Amino acid sequence: MSERGVLHVKGRVLAGPDDVRDELWVVDGRITYDRPAAPGTDVTTVDGWVLPGLVDAHCHVGLDTHGPVPAETAEKQALTDRDAGTLLLRDAGSPSDTRWIDDREDLPRIIRAGRHIARTRRYIRNYAHEIEPEDLVAYVAQEARRGDGWVKLVGDWIDRSTGDLGACWPREPVEAAIAEAHRLGARVTAHCFAADSLRDLVEAGIDCVEHATGLTDDLIPLFAERGVAIVPTLVNIATFPDLAAGGEQKFPRWSAHMRRLYERRYDTVRSAYDAGIPVFVGTDAGGALAHGLVAGEVAELVRAGIPPVEALSATAWAAREWLGRPGLEEGAPADLVVYGADPRADVAVLGAPRRIVLRGRVVG
Repeated sequence: MSERGVLHVKGRVLAGPDDVRDELWVVDGRITYDRPAAPGTDVTTVDGWVLPGLVDAHCHVGLDTHGPVPAETAEKQALTDRDAGTLLLRDAGSPSDTRWIDDREDLPRIIRAGRHIARTRRYIRNYAHEIEPEDLVAYVAQEARRGDGWVKLVGDWIDRSTGDLGACWPREPVEAAIAEAHRLGARVTAHCFAADSLRDLVEAGIDCVEHATGLTDDLIPLFAERGVAIVPTLVNIATFPDLAAGGEQKFPRWSAHMRRLYERRYDTVRSAYDAGIPVFVGTDAGGALAHGLVAGEVAELVRAGIPPVEALSATAWAAREWLGRPGLEEGAPADLVVYGADPRADVAVLGAPRRIVLRGRVVG
């Protein structure tokens, strides 16, 4: 499509789960449902089932298992997500400066949470600011200013003194830090595998919990009452048995705990969904996991018992609304994906995008 070309998308445009339209037009990079008065001959037409660009609400561009990566590696990560139809990323913590991606019209849009904030020696080396509780408020304020409206805490990690998962922060500094983030206009999320840290974080006002494998029957009503979202990252939780096997000799309690969390992962997610807790799609790509796994994560949510349309919404309409980004509305930036069949009927369709349109241009 040329600089002044018009894109005509026809077939079934899923502006919402039940809002199906026959066509849309892209003019100057933005969506319109009104046929241009004089589109001329420079019109590119694509057809199929159309969704807003998919959302990965938990990924890490610029990060691998060892820490920050060169720009060329971060570019490949972002392109892999884009080619999978994932056009909006919530980067849930990265030590790399990826602001240069914002200047690239061919790369997905990123909502950053700054760099992870962890307790000293209580997270993966080279990932996080590693600090003590007395510095938590200051570092949360710093990352709130650096991010795009989110801050990421490490809520729990293995405690070598007990040989098991344990909460990282006392209640008082967590309350003060979350209050400071909110004062600065940022929301707060936290990495949490176990149950220990969850009540304090939620009662302190946290907005979201990543993984949330430790959710229990007594905590689920609290999450629902406070409207705290979860991003289960089930494609990442699938690695727990291997992690447990690797730590068996040194930390047998931790290994057994990780296996229990894995075994009840689907029940945990389904119970959260049934209670009305907002559930969103995230893959945790960029650490040990590859990018481009959103279709697999949606399939995992369905496997857990979430209805297909709701699992689809968790990476499409609802996810974009939660993150404050538009979907397929009149005048919105044209970030959309075209499929050969109805993804509401079979979420496996997400694994085979027919066309990808980013900022009004066909890029795949």
